[in-house]
Amino acid sequence: MNRTHDAHRHIGRLPAYPFYGGPPVNPDTTARDQVSDLLADLDREGTERALLLPNYGVPVAGASFALNDLVLETTAKDDRFVCGLWTSPRAEDATLTDTALALAGEPGVVALKTSFLLGGGVDDPTSQPQIEKIFGTAREFGLVVHVHTSPGAASDIDEVGKLVERYGDDVRIHLVHLGGGMSAHIKLIGGRFFDWIEAGKQVYTDTSWAIGFAPRWLAAEIERRGVGGDRVLFASDEPWGDHAGELARMRAASGDGDLTRMFLQDNFTSLYG
Repeated sequence: MNRTHDAHRHIGRLPAYPFYGGPPVNPDTTARDQVSDLLADLDREGTERALLLPNYGVPVAGASFALNDLVLETTAKDDRFVCGLWTSPRAEDATLTDTALALAGEPGVVALKTSFLLGGGVDDPTSQPQIEKIFGTAREFGLVVHVHTSPGAASDIDEVGKLVERYGDDVRIHLVHLGGGMSAHIKLIGGRFFDWIEAGKQVYTDTSWAIGFAPRWLAAEIERRGVGGDRVLFASDEPWGDHAGELARMRAASGDGDLTRMFLQDNFTSLYG
């Protein structure tokens, strides 16, 4: 199988930033801001379709919100792309989030991206109005909420998982990075992910950034339990991830049969159209 669908890819360049007290840097060395460059990457990889999201990660709110226009423009230029809009749970970004949500009905929009990595929290009272608006808009327009997960603090699966409990009955939720890190992988694959599915929650995940053992354990548990095969997607997270490495790990974990086809193509089509 040479053609793949990428359920998590970013576009746009961010300003250099002094992360962790160091000098200003741009770690995302393969970031693209031109459609032609992005298409060349996809052609080289064999990526047939992609969910395109604004680049983020720098604590400069306006930088990522400004890229919503770029993802809409790119999606309009080439039907290989669908897109997600950047939104924020932070109270100080409320006006920017409202502006982003007003674009939810634009052609090609299939998701709303949010993250607690830069602030806010699932149970933070100041974040509740934004969270309600994000999920309410997703419900109204039939969009997926695409949520970052990573170990500890506000992005930990113990926190982000509360969103699945609260909203997963009628909003599709894509938990990026398989929960993020060793503890989250074990919590999800060891039961929580499958419990949610069996309880009727509309939860999905991808294996980008996952620790080596996790994709193969996930595939084995799907085979053993007989559920979940339609809830896992391939994602590169370029330019923060590594397309070649992510693809090799997923193929090694799932083999060459129906499960691989579902992960690499079919589930993307079902979720993102």
